[in-house]
Amino acid sequence: MSLITRWGIYYFDLIYIMCTISTTGTLINIQMRIIIDTDLSSPLFKQLMNQIKNAVKDGLIKPGDPLPSIRQLANDLELNHNTVAKAYRLLERDSVIQTKGYRGTSIHADAIQNSTVNMNDSITTKLSETIKSLRESGATDSEIRITFSDVMKKN
Repeated sequence: MSLITRWGIYYFDLIYIMCTISTTGTLINIQMRIIIDTDLSSPLFKQLMNQIKNAVKDGLIKPGDPLPSIRQLANDLELNHNTVAKAYRLLERDSVIQTKGYRGTSIHADAIQNSTVNMNDSITTKLSETIKSLRESGATDSEIRITFSDVMKKN
């Protein structure tokens, strides 16, 4: 494994050769590049999530392929483990990856379809429709903000 740092950008070649538990003892060679750019306005966990999703869509990693542990990936990329944990947690929520306790983390069986879903886009669309509807019914932006804040605090 190699880690090269240039101008605040971490380049990490992720190459794992792991033996899966199977009757044939098949070797899996996963090769993908993860690039974390600390100068981008995009949060680091989103950069990691997007790159894993893109690797799935591009066929670089396939359903069932193992991923490194949170601690290993955080160390390799020189990120806080909470950053990697957040990315993994959200990828698991979106059924792009799955965690099986001591057996580790791997790509979910439905990852290819689920990698195209962007939860933020869905949330933005639903909130935009709701705000438009509230404005049409006469609610002011201030009333909407205050009520939204109150509802978020309660839930």
